[in-house]
Amino acid sequence: MKVSIITVVYNGQRTIKDTIKSVLSQDYPDIEHIIIDGASTDRTVEIIQSYGDQIAKFISEPDRGIYDAMNKGISLATGEIIGILNSDDFYADRDIISTVVKQFQRTQTDSVFGDLVFVKSDDLNKVSRYYSSAKFHPKQFADGWMPAHPTFFVRRWAYERYGLFKIDYKIASDYELLTRFLAKYKLTYSYIPKVMVKMRMGGVSTTSLKSNWILNREIVRGCAENEISTNMIRVLSKYFTKVFQLVQRPV
Repeated sequence: MKVSIITVVYNGQRTIKDTIKSVLSQDYPDIEHIIIDGASTDRTVEIIQSYGDQIAKFISEPDRGIYDAMNKGISLATGEIIGILNSDDFYADRDIISTVVKQFQRTQTDSVFGDLVFVKSDDLNKVSRYYSSAKFHPKQFADGWMPAHPTFFVRRWAYERYGLFKIDYKIASDYELLTRFLAKYKLTYSYIPKVMVKMRMGGVSTTSLKSNWILNREIVRGCAENEISTNMIRVLSKYFTKVFQLVQRPV
């Protein structure tokens, strides 16, 4: 069972090497790593090219944003399973992909996801927030909750049948896509009780009040487009729960 991992990057010379190394170190043999670069102006392209044919497919060209770049990667993927690993993120252990494949084989579900931790950019071993997907249910989309997207793996046919990321979203196209897949079209899913990905703090959806406002407006929109009733007040209430993630740690 081939697994395609898509990484989108722009001017990521500081972090892209960690991302690539975390994929190359996986103990699963059949991985296709696809990297889509948005015409970086720093050393990103040079770093990626230094890995040669260890990177299955590599494109560097202008795009219309992160979700357009993700769609390019998906269109190039030949694996039965597709996962997306951002250029600020890396897999927590070398057995993540083999664990994902075993879960697909054991459960025969359409998708798989697990847990994620946010780490300090200057200390990758220091966990600042723990994002658990353990209690996820599709009804929680109305409350602004979704499984941790960087841990989400899905069968390639889901993109072919139900569509790609909507590029007119600025921040929350991943939220809309998971809502579409898991709530509207009711793809089956299975949870892995394991920290799968480490994410550096400071991503596009966590950097300012303005970006968080855009994020939550798009969450409400994504729910509406997939026939889920919610409102901004209900979505904003999730921040009270997030306080507990600041003190929760992996077991």
